[in-house]
Amino acid sequence: MDDKSNKLILVPVVFVLFVMIGYQYICPAGSNSCHFRTGEKVRGVTLPSSQTPAIFDFYIDQELEDESPPKFLPTFNFSETDLKRYADFNIKGDDVIVFLHIQKTGGTTFGRHLVRNIRLEQPCDCKLGQKKCTCHRPGKKESWLFSRFSTGWSCGLHADWTELTNCVPVIMDKKETQKPRRNFFYITMLRDPVSRFLSEWKHVQRGATWKTSLHMCDGRSPTQDELPTCYLGDDWSGVTLQEFMDCTYNLANNRQVRMLADLSLVGCYNLSSMNESERNEILLRSAKDNLKNMAFFGLTEYQRKTQYLFERTFNLKFISPFTQLNSTRAANVDIEWPTRRRIEELNFLDMQLYEYAKDLFLQRFQFTRQRERQLERQRRREERQLLRAQKAHRYRQQADDSVTTEDYTGQVARW
Repeated sequence: MDDKSNKLILVPVVFVLFVMIGYQYICPAGSNSCHFRTGEKVRGVTLPSSQTPAIFDFYIDQELEDESPPKFLPTFNFSETDLKRYADFNIKGDDVIVFLHIQKTGGTTFGRHLVRNIRLEQPCDCKLGQKKCTCHRPGKKESWLFSRFSTGWSCGLHADWTELTNCVPVIMDKKETQKPRRNFFYITMLRDPVSRFLSEWKHVQRGATWKTSLHMCDGRSPTQDELPTCYLGDDWSGVTLQEFMDCTYNLANNRQVRMLADLSLVGCYNLSSMNESERNEILLRSAKDNLKNMAFFGLTEYQRKTQYLFERTFNLKFISPFTQLNSTRAANVDIEWPTRRRIEELNFLDMQLYEYAKDLFLQRFQFTRQRERQLERQRRREERQLLRAQKAHRYRQQADDSVTTEDYTGQVARW
């Protein structure tokens, strides 16, 4: 009898050991091959989890952090008002997004996102073979977007802040019969100054000029003496990097500061109106202020964060995620350290602006993420409190039912 009992116990023990050995062989320690993610479905059954994130949140958690610089430490002190960016944008009302497109900052890609990649009740109408799309408000023949790919270069080729702020209201009034009081939300993209400068050089080398730009300021374009050209003939194709750097009035130098500043503060393109150091100080301060006060700005080097902040600022969602393209013409240019230093010196205002912009951008991202996580934790806390209240209510209800049943049973016994 004892031998028979021992054999019966030995069989399941051997079976369990066999299964454990087989599991260790198939799923060795540290392997993810047999690991199920939170909320993953297995044969139609959802594994228990405290929180099953949405697809968009999963994209953020896994990929958004990949672009973060290691140990980002803020340099500038910004107020909560500066960091908290929420544009009360009403696409059905009289609000207009104005995109200030600075050359070689990834503006073409971002501009296409605006007209082709936003989930809208009435999407922009983009016809095959045409650059411009019709972006009307739902049920109206009015545009909610002022950009290259919606209204075209209505204020001139690559119009700057000085031009747009004076021109856009006038153009919008001309395009639409009704003239409501509109709210304009200015946005732009910035890029690392060295990469941007090299990209512009390569673009000009291939024959681009932007010579049709108006450069309007205080009601007029600059004279030939105020804004000479760097080349003779139709374009500057074939220009070497050294030649490109040697032209002292090349608009590629500090382009981002110039296009974001209020040029009327320094006499527009009249360099004799004040000394150079004073002019530079005013331009940089104006560019920083205008950038900070814009509804939104993104950085070419941080595509996913740019998408995230735009969506949170305007309460609009993109259909597909932005892609970080590191293989650009500028990235493929090999330059020596002295050449890089020379480009940084030529763009010393842009270097300071970009340092400021990058710090503000990353602080805004951190602020928005932390606030979003706090709200999520608060939501989960309120859900738990509601569940506990519902559970307590059910227990009380069951207790009341039990007392009622006992009373009824007692009455029956007495009867």
